[in-house]
Amino acid sequence: MAWVTSWRWAERARSLRWRVAAALAALALLTILAQSLTWLWLLERQEDAFINQQLHEQMAHSMALWREHPEAALPNSPAMWLYREPFRPSSQRVEAPPQFAHLPVGDHEVFIGSHEYHVLVRADAQARYILVYDVEDHEFRLNRLFWSTLAAALLLALTTLGAGYWLAGRLTRRLGGLAEAVEREVPEALADPAMEREVLALAEAFDRQRNRQREAMARERAFAANLSHELRTPLTAIRTDAELLSQLPDLPAAVARRGARIVAGVDRINSLAASLLLLAREARPGERLPLALAGLLDEVWQRSLDAVPAGLPVPQLENAVAVDCQLLADPALFELVLRNIFDNALRYSADGTVRCWLADDELAVQDSGPGFAADELGHVFDRFYIGRRGLHGLGLALVRHVSQACGWQVTAENAATGGGLIRLRFAPGDLTIPSHTVD
Repeated sequence: MAWVTSWRWAERARSLRWRVAAALAALALLTILAQSLTWLWLLERQEDAFINQQLHEQMAHSMALWREHPEAALPNSPAMWLYREPFRPSSQRVEAPPQFAHLPVGDHEVFIGSHEYHVLVRADAQARYILVYDVEDHEFRLNRLFWSTLAAALLLALTTLGAGYWLAGRLTRRLGGLAEAVEREVPEALADPAMEREVLALAEAFDRQRNRQREAMARERAFAANLSHELRTPLTAIRTDAELLSQLPDLPAAVARRGARIVAGVDRINSLAASLLLLAREARPGERLPLALAGLLDEVWQRSLDAVPAGLPVPQLENAVAVDCQLLADPALFELVLRNIFDNALRYSADGTVRCWLADDELAVQDSGPGFAADELGHVFDRFYIGRRGLHGLGLALVRHVSQACGWQVTAENAATGGGLIRLRFAPGDLTIPSHTVD
């Protein structure tokens, strides 16, 4: 629990609202402490001056009174004592305690244990006078005032902290609303003339950035659409001519192979153009229908095998998904995701096995290839990433693009038993798994 508490405090310390409140509380605490300590220092100086004045007046009065009336009683109270030591033997002699008797003529501060004493020593032609004052009550009052002031300062700081946190929350509420609007991609302008000047500047900067991004996306989509359209006509003509050429009678086998290679190359270019067009567009799922997942896996796998050139080794599909599992999804988009995952598995599995199974809300597809390079796992879904094992292409980039549009999560890893493993986690409620599903 200690690390959870420290994490929460660390998160709170990074909050602008909390920092504003803490700064106000610290400023209030420092201000009241500085002011209070200054007042206490001035009060102590004034009270010391008052005590010294009273002692001087008492000493002068006692010395004058003794000269006129030697039999007069000396002042003796719980906090003040006067000791009189005549230079000649006398019955009025009152000797001071040893800790005060040795003090020379003058004003002194004497500390005995935790007690502080102010001591005045005077002398005339007849005697030596020692006036002692215990300032314990004075120090007690000052200490009580100090702790009362400190408690009041802490209470004020806590009050300021709460008030500052509430006030900072009101001031930063627009920032939170602005962040939420950016996250939800609200189409309306974010700037509002009623906003505070600093928040308005930030909102206007967001609006300008969003406009630039929209313009760039529009240009990219227009370019991809135009490129796809312009390429389609000549590529269709090339493919048609290649098909007709390969169907001529008495055609040499080498020429027929080249014709088939041309057709396959044109199909690959068309597929690449379609992928680029889909990536440029904002993929949005249409009508979601219940799909029989196991049967759809077999169908898409078979279509992927049909695209493999004749004579090349092909792996086997091990479909461990229960027949009555149903997925609620856009059929076209999900088939696109499956086809690209299977194409990636076919590329690396040779004549091995490709396994499919379900675990909770997750579809796993494992090939029997060498797996992903450890340092390239973070780039598996990047477009045209060139790693140590060659160009990744657009297939898995399309998988991630469509998955994000459908609310799914796709990840790649290396299986413990060997081979690459693609995990596709569906959104909650999309997948219906019967209790007897095989993992």
